[in-house]
Amino acid sequence: MDLVWYVSYGANTDAARLDCYVRGGAPGGGARANPGCRDRTPPRADRPVWLPGGVYFGLESPMWGGGLAMLDPDLPGAAPARAYLVGAGQFSDIAAQEMYRSPGRGPDPAEAVGAGRAVLGEGRYETLLHCGDMDGLPMLTFTAHWSSREVEHTPPSAGYLRVIGAGLEAAHRWGPVRTAAYLASRPGAAGGWSAEQVRSVLAG
Repeated sequence: MDLVWYVSYGANTDAARLDCYVRGGAPGGGARANPGCRDRTPPRADRPVWLPGGVYFGLESPMWGGGLAMLDPDLPGAAPARAYLVGAGQFSDIAAQEMYRSPGRGPDPAEAVGAGRAVLGEGRYETLLHCGDMDGLPMLTFTAHWSSREVEHTPPSAGYLRVIGAGLEAAHRWGPVRTAAYLASRPGAAGGWSAEQVRSVLAG
């Protein structure tokens, strides 16, 4: 397996944020730098996609503060996301960085492709999901092994909402009204952020 679709539903929907995982560096507003992939080739393509399930915010993001976006594939509905065509080794290195491991010490994507799901540890992004195929290549993402109802929901930070919103608008060609309404409706954000407040953040 040479190429896979890495599918992001959170901050990496923003191409500039993903570039910090590919080429290294710290995203604007982020608290730490990423080492980057061993192969620093930019994604070959990207596509807007929808994943079964729903996104929620919980725990606390070490990078952004506030709640962290995670996918629960058993929630009703579908989650907007962005798929990037990358090398299998690049996907492994991106996943390794999300798991706070060094590039070169990431998971083998073939494990999730074969089983549909691979639980690699107890951490928040240590479960790989095979989300189907596109153009004959597997679509892969990562999330936590627990469900939305098993973890405390936490409102996300303004900076985190801003980068996710920028990615969704770019990928899905959404306007700020639709983007803000979607983000404000997510468990964890709902009740902590109104759609009007999120729109103000996205405009800032």
